[in-house]
Amino acid sequence: MRSDERGSVAAEFAVTLPAVVLVIVLAVSALSVGGRHVRLEQAASQAARLAAREESADRVRDVAGAIAPGSAVSTRRDGDVVCVDLRTDAGVPLPLPPLRASSCALAAPEEP
Repeated sequence: MRSDERGSVAAEFAVTLPAVVLVIVLAVSALSVGGRHVRLEQAASQAARLAAREESADRVRDVAGAIAPGSAVSTRRDGDVVCVDLRTDAGVPLPLPPLRASSCALAAPEEP
């Protein structure tokens, strides 16, 4: 090895290491956000089924909160369909928009 090339491997390593770490952190964050979104969708579908069975609003919020902690729950009814909308933060220290999930279930018709 020539003397003018001494230390070039260390310099290249020092330059590439932050990029590799950044890629790993972003990949782990993406997996975390994906898993959180899947849990949010599961919570929305379960909460919609409960709301369609006319469970109490507290029960619907408790179940959604147990599956997707920290989620905000809103319920709406349109005729025979009950829908539940959930919203929560992405859960990673990155500037990402909030995660949202919505699910609807067929309820018994309202009696006049």
